[in-house]
Amino acid sequence: MLAIGTNPKSVACYDPSKAYDGYTLFGPRGSRDMWLINMHGQFVHRWRMPGLIGDASLLPNGNLLIGSRYTDSPVADIPACGGEWLELDWDGNLVWKYGDTYLNLHDCSRLENGNTLVNFLIPLPAEVTAQVKGGIPGSERQGVMWSDGIREINPAGEVVWEWLAHEHMDFEREILCPLCSRMIWTYVNSMFALPNGDILLSFRHINTIAIVDKKTGDFKWVWGPGNLGHQHCPTMVENGNILVFDNGLHCPSTDNVAASSSRVLEVNPETNEIEWEYKAETITSFYSPICSSAQRLPNGNTLICEATKGRIFEVTRDKEIVWEFVNPLYFDYQPTYLGWTNMVYRAYRYAADYGKLNERLMDPNEFKWVLQCKGDSQSDEDEAQLVADRLKHLGY
Repeated sequence: MLAIGTNPKSVACYDPSKAYDGYTLFGPRGSRDMWLINMHGQFVHRWRMPGLIGDASLLPNGNLLIGSRYTDSPVADIPACGGEWLELDWDGNLVWKYGDTYLNLHDCSRLENGNTLVNFLIPLPAEVTAQVKGGIPGSERQGVMWSDGIREINPAGEVVWEWLAHEHMDFEREILCPLCSRMIWTYVNSMFALPNGDILLSFRHINTIAIVDKKTGDFKWVWGPGNLGHQHCPTMVENGNILVFDNGLHCPSTDNVAASSSRVLEVNPETNEIEWEYKAETITSFYSPICSSAQRLPNGNTLICEATKGRIFEVTRDKEIVWEFVNPLYFDYQPTYLGWTNMVYRAYRYAADYGKLNERLMDPNEFKWVLQCKGDSQSDEDEAQLVADRLKHLGY
């Protein structure tokens, strides 16, 4: 390792006259850290977790809501499953937590009433599994197929509302992607609470986004099959449309080039028409088969996280890139096929006055940066000694 001073240069593009000013929250996969950076890409604050991180977001009070994984969960082999949700203050002190060995840490949502929506896995009864169509035959997890449930829990951790996906699914419509295993049927990777109390959900393995009626549990709107490829992060924007990151995985080729690509879509749920789309001019230059996010900003721009490339960028309505950041931090991450990666699950931009961020002490010079050797897993103390030894060897 070699010291490189404070804050490596990681912002490739920044137009202050067009970009939405604020702070960006992200966490490298395989790490224990969540970071805030300013518009110049300087790292200004860190929350360090005891275990690997899940999704995270800032609450209006400035606290961090973050998932932390259990390594000994009975579903730990299922990506991002098994662990707890934590609320931490600015200094990393624990304010609240809720844990369950079957939690899905892809997403959670703090409601205006102070309760929290969480997602969890449940094993399907054999008679239900037999009715599920699609997927790779015989690929159930130890003979069991899992599905999703949503719970609303109060601050005391008590369940005040519960929804089980399989009780509301249409077996003729909710068909598993034929290239996916039958380990999980629906695989919720996003929850977004709507102003009227209903819930917008993303079901990754059936290429579907849907609005669930909170009172009846039934679907009010369903869209995606034939249009989406294992999408992530649908949200409702100010005009009532749905913004979603379409990963483009396992989509049939529309030409003679069997190459996948990603895009960001804005869909009108009244007409099911795509009213806005962002995609790259060359299909291979914008693609993340897993994870990723899209956030509509108050100035009308869209913040996009291209997860597997560790790339976060902001585009205007006219699709001009006005801010671009590439995560400089690399980690070994499980599953091993991701290897040595700078992957980022999601990213969120917050205004400077959100949660009183502008009143916080944020010093870009607080953090020491080093170049890390691939596969190196030294502790902070080992890291500091290596840097000192290297500098001494160089004559400093």
